[in-house]
Amino acid sequence: MGRAIYDYTHTGSAKKLRVLSTMFDEDEIPVTELFSTAEEMPLIERAALSLCRGRILDVGAGAGRHSLLLQSRGMSVTAIDISPLSVEAMQTRGVEHALCADFFTDDFGTGFDTILMLMNGTGIAGSLSGLPHLLDRCRALLSPGGQVLVDSTDLRYIYEDEDGNFDPTEFENYYGEVDYQMAYGNCKGQKFDWLYVDFATLAQVAEENGLKATKVADGEHYNYLAALSVARQV
Repeated sequence: MGRAIYDYTHTGSAKKLRVLSTMFDEDEIPVTELFSTAEEMPLIERAALSLCRGRILDVGAGAGRHSLLLQSRGMSVTAIDISPLSVEAMQTRGVEHALCADFFTDDFGTGFDTILMLMNGTGIAGSLSGLPHLLDRCRALLSPGGQVLVDSTDLRYIYEDEDGNFDPTEFENYYGEVDYQMAYGNCKGQKFDWLYVDFATLAQVAEENGLKATKVADGEHYNYLAALSVARQV
């Protein structure tokens, strides 16, 4: 993905960005979508951006489209991505504070008022068992009263029968755990695990880890935007 973003930034065009998985048919991400304007962004993304406040951490910032929009509104944004090419592209495009950093391990500061995790932000947990670790890391980075804005998708629609019935107990693991690999031209990225999580499960795990989850908006196809905040102690 980083190579695709870099090429499009510098040439205005890119090859096909393919998404491979052992679980699904091959898919494609239109590279232009990674550079969409505010008007072109999905409703959920626009809703998330409207709720951002204070010091913002944009996680997995990619081409920097969210960071640039927030910057244009006079907001303070730190954009991080694990791809050096994505970060170089963001810097070229004018993101003022873009860092090549791993969300879980690197030091890029704390005390963020908003942590923004879009394009299925729960994905970096990798698995349902990894979700508490993701939430703990968010808590450690938040300022008092801070929020996490994260989106995800309930993959049950893939497995429902024609009558809309679905039994999650039929799966050995949580049904939202998938594997992916990105391919761009002759370049193939490493395989990685990715987590899609339904809102009820997200809310339950969040509560178990001292966070309150509120559904902010529903998308067009089983996706949603959630806001997480540190639960008040009784």
